[in-house]
Amino acid sequence: MFTSSERFAFFDYFRVPYEVDAAGTGEGLPRGVGRLGLTDREGGPFPSLYWWRAGAASHQGWRSRAGRFTLAGFTIVCPVLRDFSGLAARLGSGRWEAVQPILDAEGRTVASVWQDDDGNVFLPFDPEEAMSSLWSERYKRLGLARWTTAVRGGMVKGYYAMRPLMPRAVQIRLRQGYAAAVDLPDFPAWPAEHCLHDLYDWLFDLVAGVAGQPVPYLNPWPAGKDYALLLTHDVETAVGRDNIEELRAPERERGLRSSWNFVPERYDTPDALVRRLQDEGCEIGVHGLRHDGHDMGSRRQLRKRLPAIRRHADRWGAVGFRSPATQRIWKLMPTLGFDYDSTYCDTAPHEPEPGGSCTYLPFFNEHLVELPMTVPMDHTLFEILGHTDGQVWHDKADQLQRRGGMLNILVHPDYVSCPGLLEAWDAFLDRFVGDESVWQALPMEVSAWWRRRAESRIEHDGETWQVHGPAADEAEVRFSGDRRDRAVSALLPKEVPHVDHSVAG
Repeated sequence: MFTSSERFAFFDYFRVPYEVDAAGTGEGLPRGVGRLGLTDREGGPFPSLYWWRAGAASHQGWRSRAGRFTLAGFTIVCPVLRDFSGLAARLGSGRWEAVQPILDAEGRTVASVWQDDDGNVFLPFDPEEAMSSLWSERYKRLGLARWTTAVRGGMVKGYYAMRPLMPRAVQIRLRQGYAAAVDLPDFPAWPAEHCLHDLYDWLFDLVAGVAGQPVPYLNPWPAGKDYALLLTHDVETAVGRDNIEELRAPERERGLRSSWNFVPERYDTPDALVRRLQDEGCEIGVHGLRHDGHDMGSRRQLRKRLPAIRRHADRWGAVGFRSPATQRIWKLMPTLGFDYDSTYCDTAPHEPEPGGSCTYLPFFNEHLVELPMTVPMDHTLFEILGHTDGQVWHDKADQLQRRGGMLNILVHPDYVSCPGLLEAWDAFLDRFVGDESVWQALPMEVSAWWRRRAESRIEHDGETWQVHGPAADEAEVRFSGDRRDRAVSALLPKEVPHVDHSVAG
């Protein structure tokens, strides 16, 4: 359907059919600009989508700015090209007009989306950068956030150095006091941050407008399911190990399965317990080595502990990992040797290391599948914030169900004594009973599916779109127009705030 001069990460992620033809599609393009257009067919010419490739070395002389900006009412975090005048004359003969401003924190226009008389569109940012900067939490290294992150990182290291000397009650009081004293950040918003998924919808509208028709993509979930549900549990202490049945029993009664992450060198985990859970269709994962804050402290510390972590993973047949206290280092996660990781959250301002990947879909970190936690964990709600019901869980579930996301919830058997927790757990599980639109899966199943999906493609056989590859028997082709009821014509408004850098091509 499309031909591109470069790999287009947004299409790769959603498995939109396209071909890379650097010689043909990229002919005559300025270096550092990508072009996406319809594959030749009758009735042309057709408009193209151009985008600024922020990672190209040839951009050194171009005026750009990295930061957090607002586009069409949602947040993007990436470098943006500030000056389009030098490119306009080289991207066609039509007159270009700024049609969508990109604003800084003070509401000033720092860049714009451009459109010419022929319908060609120019993006002053790289969608891949906008996606990966959120997934990897690179945005935390920008400006003031960089210094805040550094200070918070020092506090976290000090906390974990002293934590073995603190009674559990003291640890909880420190966390509660900190949560009460610190204002919630405006980004990522909590308990839900939708900016990345708003960008996805905006880009789908954009390419559908360029194509003049809905764009096919692979549904994120197999067998026509609309959203996914993952029930996960981190067992932090021997008390939690002994309380497993408190959470497992209501799951079993409803025919639901779950994942249980154990800490191998903090307490004894009997092989009989592991086998019993696996025989019930549950999954076993590794939750660090000792839950003492030293697994992910540095590359050196991880190198020392990794052989023991791998040994226990092999013993349990575990293919998944979750780091204690959500400690994480982006570059180190793929070195763990697991099939998937579930340490990141979509938004988590209350964690010792706050932040969030801003997504409720899986994504890749090199070869590793990341399954972000997307429903606020029980420890945050009931232990730290003092909630006594699960209303926040239901509100977040409503939003993720509407947007076809992944509900990845973490509940600890260690905290079942928190007032209202078990009642909230029962009510949360009840909402999915009999729901045919949900894929209730184990994390390892979601990871395996995401890999099959990534290795599959959509092709047109002359009449319909067909899926080819390892997901062919379970994947479903959907179209951009199905994602929501927003009209494509609303994508690029005819009237925008005045921008004083309009140029003629």
